[in-house]
Parts: sequence; structure tokens; C-alpha cells
Amino acid sequence: MQLIFLQLHAVDKAATAPGLFGSGNVNNDILIIALIVVMSVVLVAAVVVLRAMRVMLRLTMPHVIEDEQAATARAKASRRARRAAWWNKLMGLRPLAEEKDLIIDHAYDGIKELDNPVPAWFNGLFYASVVFAVVYLCVYHVFGWGPNQDQEYEREMAKAEEARQEWLAQAANNIDENSVTVDARPETIASGQVIYTQNCAACHGNAGEGGIGPNLTDDYWLHGGSIQDVFKTIKYGVLDKGMVPWEQSLTPAQIAEVSNYILSLRGTNPPNAKEPQGEKVEYTPAHDTNGVETARVGDGDRSVI
Repeated sequence: MQLIFLQLHAVDKAATAPGLFGSGNVNNDILIIALIVVMSVVLVAAVVVLRAMRVMLRLTMPHVIEDEQAATARAKASRRARRAAWWNKLMGLRPLAEEKDLIIDHAYDGIKELDNPVPAWFNGLFYASVVFAVVYLCVYHVFGWGPNQDQEYEREMAKAEEARQEWLAQAANNIDENSVTVDARPETIASGQVIYTQNCAACHGNAGEGGIGPNLTDDYWLHGGSIQDVFKTIKYGVLDKGMVPWEQSLTPAQIAEVSNYILSLRGTNPPNAKEPQGEKVEYTPAHDTNGVETARVGDGDRSVI
């Protein structure tokens, strides 16, 4: 008996379990399908009845169908006529029947000229250009609400200069001890002097005369006197001499600026200068080396200026 009950319960669950296309209730699914079938049959029947009535109407009262078709044709013709009228008005076209009224009195060699009106689109464009000119004049030249071409030029030049400065800043920071070159421009020397005063004067003196560090104004150098050597010394430092590396504190551009300032101190002979240290560097004048001054220590040449 218990087995029969379990089987009936399983069948009931299977009947109410949701399927892929059903709600899970067999009775509801059958009802829905029946409603769909009935509605489809009613719709088909309505279409068949409508067609049958139209056939009967055409046979019994043909004038009704003809009147309907004529009304439809008149409506289409009216729409086409309105579109043609708007087009002719826009383009300034006149019917051929009115051509005799447009002929100008004079003629040349049998050639007659028509006095066609100016097209509406051309008049509209002309009046719109006049309105635009008045608005443009007021906005840009009377009230100054918009920038004129000179102001736009200045604005674009300012943007271009800003972009140029950003590019130069990036390019300046891409140099190292191998690619650095001498830059004797006043602005570079001035920037290098500021960096020197803030970071180097404590050890090398305000005028480069030397102190804890060596004298930077003579021709004697401990680690080379070319621009590349000075850049390398500042960047990596000399730990056994107590000079810290500056590559973490200064950018490559700043190191290049202070290196150029240090080279500009050569031969200034400040008071209280420290005694020479290191090897003497012989500098070859620029006019002897195609405009590039070189520093010679032993057998090697290095570019200076």
C-alpha cells in the first residue's frame, strides 16, 4: 500500500514539475493552448468574413468600391500636387503655360529671354547670410563676446608654447653623462647658479673658491674637467671624498644646468681661493677645434664648450 502511495506521489510531482515550455501545471498549460487555438481560429474566421463581405459589396454595389478607389486616387494626386507646388515655389519654377507671360520684350537673333523670378532658396540663403553677418559683427566686433583672429592666434601660440616647454622639459630630463653638452646660454647659467647656491656653496664656496670641497675656478680637477665628467661627478657623487650622489635630489636637467654653471666659473679667480687639487686640465680654444673647446688630461680629449 505504501508503495502505491509513493508511486502516485511521484506521478503527481512529475505532472506539476516545470518543463521547458510549460508552467509546471498540466491543466493550466492545456487551458492556455486551447485559448490560443480558439483565438487563432476566430482571427482566421474574421479575415475570411471580411474578404467575403468585400466580394459581396463589389458584386452588389460596385459604385461604392469605385468611389473608394477614386477618393484614394484623388488623395494621392493632391499630395503629389502639394509636393510639386512646394518644390516649384522653392526653386522658383513656373508652369510652361505661363512661359508667354515671362518673355522679355527684347530679343537677339531670335533668342528670347525669360524673366524668371529669383528662387526662394536663393533669397532665403541671402537673407540668412545678412542676419549671420549682423550677428557675427555684434558678437566679435561690437560686444567682444567672442575672440577675434588676433586673440585666437595668441591663444593658439600660448598653447603651442606650453606644449613646447613640456616637450623641452621631457627632452632635457632624457640626458645623461654621455649625451650632456655645454649650454652657455644666460638662462641656463642663471638656473645653474640658483641650484649651486642652494646645494653646492656650503662645500665649494659661494664663488666656487673651495672649502670643504675643492676649488672649482682653476684648471685642476680631481675627477675630470669636461662637461661629461662634471655631470657624472655630481650625479653619482664621490663617497670616499664625502660628496653624496645628487641623482635622487636633482633632475638630469638640473644637473646639466649646475654643471654648466660650474664650468662658467673657470678663470674667475675669486678671493681666498683654495689651493689646486688633482690634475691640471689643458683646454684647447674653440677656434682650433671647429667651435668645440676640449679638455685634455694625459692622452684623452673631452668636449667642454
